[in-house]
Amino acid sequence: MEISNPTLERLEDQIGWYDRKSKFNQRWFKRLKVAQIVAGALVSFSAAYGDYGKYVAGALGVIVVVLEGLQSLNQFQHNWITYRATCEELKHEKYLYLAKADAYANADRPDALLAERVESLVSREHTKWAATSEKPQESGGVN
Repeated sequence: MEISNPTLERLEDQIGWYDRKSKFNQRWFKRLKVAQIVAGALVSFSAAYGDYGKYVAGALGVIVVVLEGLQSLNQFQHNWITYRATCEELKHEKYLYLAKADAYANADRPDALLAERVESLVSREHTKWAATSEKPQESGGVN
């Protein structure tokens, strides 16, 4: 589809950005969780192998904690879900606009309405992201 409308260009850009970031965060969340599950399962298995197994079990335990710390620090699951939700909301807005449905059906300036609604969705996402990013600092966490 040829896009000559700056509002639609912005919308397509934001849909692409949120889609890519959602997929990135989903992949990293799943990779870390699979690694945690495998390492956790191997802890009890390796403990059965005497003195050497104790060291392996200890190292695997450390790996599980580090992987969970990385997930907590980077918020891959939260970002995956919120970015996907925002992407889907933007797509929904796009289809309503293209179909001239809902609020766009009787709007005097549908392009202006689309711009306002797209920027509202993106702004809301940024506000939620900033609030989530600042929570550890407010509760006495590390800066």
